[in-house]
Amino acid sequence: MHEPSSHQRATFPHGLAAGVLALLATLVFCRLASAADVSDRSTSLAKTVKEIKSDSQYSLGPDSQQHAGVPEGKIQEFTPTESRIFPGFEHKWWLYIPAQYADGKPVPIMVFLDGESWMKRDGHWRAPVVLDNLIARNELPLMAAVFVEPGASIAKYKGKPFLSNRQEEYDTLSGAYASFLLEEIFPEVRKHVHIADDAAARGIAGCSSGGIASFTVAWQRPDQFRKVISFSGSFADLRGGQVYPDLVRREKRKPIRVFQHVGTNDVVFAGLPSWLEENNLMSAALDEKHYEHKYVVDHGTHCSVGAASILPDAMRWTWRDYPR
Repeated sequence: MHEPSSHQRATFPHGLAAGVLALLATLVFCRLASAADVSDRSTSLAKTVKEIKSDSQYSLGPDSQQHAGVPEGKIQEFTPTESRIFPGFEHKWWLYIPAQYADGKPVPIMVFLDGESWMKRDGHWRAPVVLDNLIARNELPLMAAVFVEPGASIAKYKGKPFLSNRQEEYDTLSGAYASFLLEEIFPEVRKHVHIADDAAARGIAGCSSGGIASFTVAWQRPDQFRKVISFSGSFADLRGGQVYPDLVRREKRKPIRVFQHVGTNDVVFAGLPSWLEENNLMSAALDEKHYEHKYVVDHGTHCSVGAASILPDAMRWTWRDYPR
């Protein structure tokens, strides 16, 4: 093919070229500034969490401990690919299939946000251990579970993701994250386990921003998710979450069930009401609209050991009437 000579190649007027470069520089600066703002707020929040009181009064109970003779579900890790809903980001995730699962039988499913911390059998939440124990005693229906990490940028810096997409995915009040689960995660899950299509057969749980995200998924798509477990939910003005109590009061009651927990020593974030106050407002709104709702307040901290210790009770309550 003929290569155009230098004088034939398309050129930009100097002013236009400068304008294009300035626009690109502005976009990059805004993205980095936004990331820096999120990072500063998250760092500030982390410091606040570290400064509050100890959780030494709480410990995990027997339902969160491994026991001889209890069948262990299988956990499989999946290689992340670039998200279509959140382009430029990829998500690590794991699938739990109970030991008693028989091919072809549809089962309900739980989704756990910030999944890696929930997936570890010797970790903070120990959700697979709780599932093993409660399923074995028929205190939960036979169910699968998905543990999903927030999006991490495909772009790397020194071998690590350049950005986390956690606040965009979790604190934004939109249907995007529900669409991500339904369109990107669940189709892959179905290749390994037959999950029920009934909305009542789907639950979602998380803590902090994962707590509000769990509510948002069900709020946006009650036709697909009906069960919510929120620990230390960030119903605060991180990305507009403080509006939920008013929305709950104004809109028609939706067919969702909500287990909600917070601690009296939860987060106090500079410039915002405490997480206890925000959760109290949310709880009052849910009760006024006669939602199926259970609210537990203890003396714990943010996403505390106290919260982890009542995960078995939260699961039992949330799934109490689902067919065994």
